Amino acid sequence: MFVPRLPNGLARAAVRFRPAAFVGTFVALLLAAAIVSACGILLETGLRASVPADRYAKAPVVVAADQRVHMTIGRGESEVDVGALVPDTARLPESLVDRAASVPGAATAIGDVGYPVRRDGAPLTAHGWGSAALTGNRLLTGEAPRTGEVVVPAGTGARVGDTLALDTPAGAGRFRVSGTADAPATTENGTGTVWFGDREAVRLSGHPGRVDAIAVLATSGTDTATLADRVRASVGRTAGARVHTGDDRGGVEDLGLANAEELLIALGGSFGGVATTVAVFTAAGTVALSVGQRRREFAMLRAIGATPGQLRRAIACESLLIAPLAGALGCLPGTVLAHWWFGQLRDKGAVPEAVVLHVSWLPLSIATATTMLTALAAGYFAARRPSRTEPGLALAQSAVEQPPYGWIRTPLGIAALVGGIALAGVAGAGSGEDAANAALGVAMLFMLAVGLLGPLIARSCAAVIGLPLRGAGASGSLAAANSRTNSRRLASAITPIVLAMAFSSTLVFMHTSEERVIAHQQRDAVIADHVVTAPGGLASDATGRAAATPGVSTAVGLLRTSVLVTVGSGDERMMRNAPAQGVIGNGDALTEVQDLDVRTGSLDGLRPGTVAIDTTLADSAGRTTGDRLELRLPDGTRASPEIVAVYGRGLGTGLVTLPAADLETRVTAPYASELLVRATPAAARKLAALGTVTDASGYAAARDRDREFNAWANTVMAAVLGGFAAVAAVNTLVMTVLDRRRELTLLRLVGSTRRQIMGMIRWEALLVTVAGAGLGTAIALATLNPMMKGLTGEPPYIPPVLYGTFVAVTLGLGLAAATIPARAALRGAAARP
Repeated sequence: MFVPRLPNGLARAAVRFRPAAFVGTFVALLLAAAIVSACGILLETGLRASVPADRYAKAPVVVAADQRVHMTIGRGESEVDVGALVPDTARLPESLVDRAASVPGAATAIGDVGYPVRRDGAPLTAHGWGSAALTGNRLLTGEAPRTGEVVVPAGTGARVGDTLALDTPAGAGRFRVSGTADAPATTENGTGTVWFGDREAVRLSGHPGRVDAIAVLATSGTDTATLADRVRASVGRTAGARVHTGDDRGGVEDLGLANAEELLIALGGSFGGVATTVAVFTAAGTVALSVGQRRREFAMLRAIGATPGQLRRAIACESLLIAPLAGALGCLPGTVLAHWWFGQLRDKGAVPEAVVLHVSWLPLSIATATTMLTALAAGYFAARRPSRTEPGLALAQSAVEQPPYGWIRTPLGIAALVGGIALAGVAGAGSGEDAANAALGVAMLFMLAVGLLGPLIARSCAAVIGLPLRGAGASGSLAAANSRTNSRRLASAITPIVLAMAFSSTLVFMHTSEERVIAHQQRDAVIADHVVTAPGGLASDATGRAAATPGVSTAVGLLRTSVLVTVGSGDERMMRNAPAQGVIGNGDALTEVQDLDVRTGSLDGLRPGTVAIDTTLADSAGRTTGDRLELRLPDGTRASPEIVAVYGRGLGTGLVTLPAADLETRVTAPYASELLVRATPAAARKLAALGTVTDASGYAAARDRDREFNAWANTVMAAVLGGFAAVAAVNTLVMTVLDRRRELTLLRLVGSTRRQIMGMIRWEALLVTVAGAGLGTAIALATLNPMMKGLTGEPPYIPPVLYGTFVAVTLGLGLAAATIPARAALRGAAARP
């Protein structure tokens, strides 16, 4: 390995007098730095994300339950936590409030709860009156609430002594207004606030005996750290209790922070790792292409006495002249991309408003260093052959194409190809999550094989596609001969097109495949005459009122939430978040309004302590009818219900179906999300008092909007990766065409017409884009087939128009990137004798 020194005169002269030769390299390194810096900024933001305490700002210490379910696999140093965040909220026993309050230095401890209630259909948020000490709310009239009483904001129009009908998680009831408080009638999120007595607030929350958090107020002069240590020692690890101070308190009141952290870390880490690999791989290929295009120059230097060390140092110094500037400038669009991406996530509600984007020197420095190391390493490996060539043979070897194989890259490429084929077989034979996870490895191995075996693949493509080109006249014959002879040049252009097509197709068509399956299952599953929905959920007694409506034969309420299911076995176990529907009614009634396509067992046996699951989840968990399913309820409570049925339409309804009675005390809002009804048309008009009444098609369209964020996320990732690879492909094509000025001039001198040469360029561009699009599509299909069969049980769906658009854009960019610089080169050729 060479040791880079200060830029020497040879390197400075090369950059100064041949700047066009380095433009392509500069662009590739700049784009790589942009991708690396953007993903690094998102990753750092996820690791450092925090929100300032608002509700708990006056409480120096807050105790809350651990919001993560932990499950470890492996042993010793290889032990890994593969747990997951609870879908709803984990809570603490109310008994811990008194224990925290008795700690020396604690003035008081407040058991805080917050949950949705309704007044005449309008959403409200309920708390215990004791928590008013945290927010500073005071009574304007009346007194604090006791049992059966409530305090309301002064602007609601209610006065002391009035009676309000409120629908709470524990059921509907009537409460006397005991006082009014100095609080706005509606908050920023459009809901109002009401306060019950502390004990009654916990009872009405739907999860009696448990509180969301414990806010500990300190006596005068008590140090926060000391108080936190005392509280920690008092509550111990009871129910997974965690003590929070400082900015950590904000995460307790805004549980969306934990989800945002996972999302940002996944984007910056998992997706960022793939994106960085592609960016570095593509940039390295461009650097190698740039060095390879100067073989004649290096051969001349060797012929006049330049030593191998001088050539390597010159290339290293060229990299040091270009890469730092490209890396530094690339951080600017990278920062812009990170700001835009983060802003979109915040606008769509995936990231809390209070979270800010962290832009520090660390990801920018890593991005710049990555581009420098990439340029140095790629330049070193590309310079090995010309620097080692004997001076007498250098000029002769520079006039011919290098062989399409190498002693290192070819065996590695064959190994990657064989590994991809073997893993594709494993993924095709597998099922569930195992098949989907294996499919991701298939894509990476095949793309690695394309990069390593690029020249061999390019020569094969040229031989196959070149056959029909020979019948396209002189231009086609020239294009076929050129492509077959210059396989390394062809591979440099094909590889980024393959990456762009493979990544974009996999991400976009994965979503279209899932959407198609979900839409079909939703359409086939809902057999009810009418579906009743309401913003924020239906009233607690909506199912009973619907069933009592004349003309209604069946009414079943569905409570939508998620549970955590253990899938896999051994060291492959993990916690999977599975959408669940809680049935308000019995399994027999459910079959009247929802056809789940039961494969084994029966829904008639659905009762508390039992569960029905989708077939894809059954395959992933290795369970069947009669087995026990290990899961965690929405608040993290462990459960192992008996499986009474396995069905086939879980993607359109819910992967897990269980009685709502098993869920109601484990969720914050135990209200039915929708009501499926069998009723006459006349009865449907009466159901309008419960909410919005639609048919099955309207219900499916409404639920489609819930998946818009996933579609947007996939599209953005495809655009980032595909767009980068597409620009890299255009950059490479421009570099290869501009490097052929001597060749184009020679063709003009031997009598080729301008039209024939432009035809040759167009045919070559067509060969490159068709080969790249074809290989990219093949890799995408090899990935999507086992992935979709594992996730949905059906083959992938590729919309013809959307795929045609991908191919058309690829062809258009390829032709434009080849013909525009070719015209410029021909104008220069015409000006020379």
